[in-house]
Formats: sequence, structure tokens, C-alpha cells
Amino acid sequence: MTPRRAEVGIVYLGGLAQGLSLVTFPAVSAIFTDPKGYRLTSSEYGSLFVPMVVLAVAGSSLGARAARRGGLKWVFVAGLCFNLASMAILTLSQWFVGWHDVAYRLLLAATAALGAGFGTTLMALNTYVAGFFPQKSEVALPALHAFLGTGTALAPVLVVVFVGAAMWWLLPLAVTAAFLVLLLVSLTQPLTIASPVRTARVDGSALAQRQIPARLLVYVAAVFLYGICETVFGNWSTIYLKTEVRVPLYWAELALAAFWAMVTVGRIAVAIVSAWVDARWIYAMLPVFILAAFLGIPRVGGVAAANVVAFGFAGVACSAFFPLSISLAEQEYSRMAAAVSGGLVAAYMVGYGVGAFGVGPIRDAGHLALSTVYTDTSVLAAGMAVVAFVLAWPRRDPAHGTQLREGSDEDRAR
Repeated sequence: MTPRRAEVGIVYLGGLAQGLSLVTFPAVSAIFTDPKGYRLTSSEYGSLFVPMVVLAVAGSSLGARAARRGGLKWVFVAGLCFNLASMAILTLSQWFVGWHDVAYRLLLAATAALGAGFGTTLMALNTYVAGFFPQKSEVALPALHAFLGTGTALAPVLVVVFVGAAMWWLLPLAVTAAFLVLLLVSLTQPLTIASPVRTARVDGSALAQRQIPARLLVYVAAVFLYGICETVFGNWSTIYLKTEVRVPLYWAELALAAFWAMVTVGRIAVAIVSAWVDARWIYAMLPVFILAAFLGIPRVGGVAAANVVAFGFAGVACSAFFPLSISLAEQEYSRMAAAVSGGLVAAYMVGYGVGAFGVGPIRDAGHLALSTVYTDTSVLAAGMAVVAFVLAWPRRDPAHGTQLREGSDEDRAR
């Protein structure tokens, strides 16, 4: 079944909107923690992401089962509705800044809705792209995540524009409108892929019997570690640069924008380069660059432009690791595509939660500066490099020298 251009457009624009919504909260972190703003402590700011992670894991993990029962389209539509609700609640919360407890509860509700939206939407988007372009997933999936990255890069830039006009809440309001348009257009399209029911049924059976291949768990571990690393870069950069390095807010937001912009550029570059270079070599090298970024950022000092460059390099390092993890895992376990996508999104979100929430209590306790957090997280990056090195070599059929895929007779025997 060949997808129509409208369906492909909806999926990729959905990635763009999802990126905008995902980074809206970190992009306005300085406003959340500002004594003249929401007045959140670091622990309160970090705790905002707990309901987000819980519901994102639930949404991505249950997405395959929901797609089997109600259809993948309705999982996608539900994700759009959750995202729309999240941005609408965030917009509403700015009218209650003077009532700390009320505003804080509204923010928790907004991140909870964002988590449900992110988990279900990203699982559906990854599955759609794999279904639309089964022979070109190594290009199509990084392209999807490039759109996602474009949205994440736009969010901090727009915050700078709107903060200058004292109307930061126009950003979530605009994203609310974008999700509303996507929702209405999606309802008019079939949004179907080849044999989604069969794929979901196999997924559910395999998971129910706990027949999760050991190598797939290694992919889960890699994505979990990546989630922590990316979040330490993305969610805490603005606070780190503004409060510890003491650069102006403009430069702090610019550094965050550089991080997400270079994530996008890196994904586009990998999608192009992978036509000539084996994507597994790229996959093995990216964690080494992440390790270098963690060691380098604390040594940059207070030079604002240098920090922008450093976080831009971190963005390149992070760029294609997550989409390549999904692409490579789905290639190896093609009969479990929806479950693989959902499981890896869940692993990413658990890592996101550890990186987002874990830093807050440490910071409030005063035991560890954010510069030290960046240095110490390099240990996790080193672990990710080892795991990626293992995954860079696909399983081989000793009899024929070909790559083994899920569903082969030998693979099932194992």
C-alpha cells in the first residue's frame, strides 16, 4: 500500500509539532524558576517531568495493544489530543502565577498530558514511517526525527522572541493551534499502513509470553542511557548557563537552540551520509562524541559564544543515536515493529525521567554543582559507547554469513 502525500505530510508535521511541545517546558525553565515568575525550586522543576515520564512510558508501552484493538490512526489521534491539552493547560497556567500551588498543579497536569501525548504519538509516528517506507527506514526514520529536532530547536528561539515581548505564553498557545489543525486534518485521512493488525498481534503475544530477545534488551539499555545524557544536556542547560556560568538569558536560550538545531542538522547529515557509510559505524561513534561533550562543557567557562558552540557540538553528538536505535532494532525484529518502537520510546522516557528529575534534588541539596553533573554523566556516556559498540555488529548466520533477523528459523530457535 502506497501512502498518500497527505498522510506522509501529516506524519512528518506531527513530528515537528511534537518537537515544539516537548521542548517548550525546558525552554521556559528560567521562567519557571525565576523568583518573579513561577518561583519553582530545582526539585519542583525536576518533579514536573515525573508524571510526564510515567504517562509517556504507559502510552508508548500500551500503544501497540491499543493499535490492535482500535487502529493505529486512533492511537495517533489520541496522542494529538493529549498534546493539545498539555499546551492549552500550560497557556492557562500563566494566569495563576500569583498562586504558587495552583500554578504548580496546573504545570503537573500539563506535563502529564504531554507525556501521554509524546508516548502515544511518537510510537505511532515511528510505526507509520516504518510502514510507509519499509525499504528505506534508515533514511526515513532519521528524517522524521529531523522534523522532531526542528521543532525542538525552534522552541527556545521562539521563547527568546516572546519573552522579549513579555508574552512567552504565546508559544504554547501557537503549538495548541498547530495540534488542533493537525487533529482536524488527520480525521479526514485514512492513515493506514500495511498489515498493522498482524504486527500488533504478534507484538502482544510475544510480550505477553515475555519472549523478549536478549539483544533487544541491549537496545533498550542503550536508549535508556541515551535518554539520561540527552536530558542532562537539554533540560538543564538554560539553568546551568544562567545561574552557574552567569551568561545572559538570551545566550542561555541560544545555546539550547544550538543544541537542538545541531541535533536536527546531525540527523539530516546522517540520513544523507548513510547512503555511502554503514549506519552502524555512525551508531558506534556517536556515544564517543557525547562523552567528549560532557567532558568539554564544564571547561568552557563563562564565554557565552563558546558555550553556544559547545552545546551545538553536543547536539551533533546526540543527533541520530535515538532514531538509529529504532531503525536498527526494527530491522532486526521486523515482526515486532510496533512493540520495538513503543519499547524503545518507553526506555528513552525512563532515561529522560532520570535525567530530568534526578538532578533537581541533588542541586537543591547543594551537594553537587551542575558543572560536576555534566562531568559525572560522562561515565554513563562511556557505558553507552560500550553498548553501542556491541550493537554495531549485527548477528550473523554462521552457515551463510548473512544478517539474522527476527522471525528466521535460527532466531526463533534461540
